[in-house]
Amino acid sequence: MTTRQNKRKVVVAMSGGVDSSVAAALSAQAGDEVVGLFMKNWEETDGSCPAAEDYEDVVSVCRQLDIPCYAVNFSEQYWERVFSQFLESLKRGETPNPDVLCNSEIKFDVLKEKAEAIGGTVLVTGHYCRARPCERGKLLLRGLDPNKDQSYFLHAVTAGQLANVEFPIGEYHKPAVRDLAKSFGLATAEKKDSQGICFIGKKNFREFLHQYLPYRPGEFRTL
Repeated sequence: MTTRQNKRKVVVAMSGGVDSSVAAALSAQAGDEVVGLFMKNWEETDGSCPAAEDYEDVVSVCRQLDIPCYAVNFSEQYWERVFSQFLESLKRGETPNPDVLCNSEIKFDVLKEKAEAIGGTVLVTGHYCRARPCERGKLLLRGLDPNKDQSYFLHAVTAGQLANVEFPIGEYHKPAVRDLAKSFGLATAEKKDSQGICFIGKKNFREFLHQYLPYRPGEFRTL
């Protein structure tokens, strides 16, 4: 990879996973001034603290790359702009995807604003998708790995939100990302991919929702 002539200040949204870790490593390798930014979106009430564990991984990777890292708490914004909308959609009998809302309302809105507030000129994430300039701003493209493509989850992100955003991981297949992580010696190289909805984690989905949506009796009708 060639080093850039003009150094930019790049803020990398880091989750503690291998994808965003490699995105940070690639940005640093390119000669950019890189800052890691970790966001917490959920306040755990059951004693578990996966966010703390993920942040420890972010700190470890940033230390390895010799870049600063910061943590921000967007739990309140997430509740108001994502989770409450998720619940209302379920009440209407819909099948919502909170990750879609999280991208448009949190990651590429309040997180991007925070990145700009700390002087970032480019926001980098570990999504498996690509973006290319077009007449209307930016065109969102699928990632090269069809098994990991995440472009669907960004379909609600506007062209304006995509301005000054880059997705370096979208140019790779997952095995290549793992290989890059190992070649960089990153602490997250062998970390398993996260599964499911972020705020549910390993909890039983039905039991979790019952805390917020109590069962309501109804009639069986033959139509």
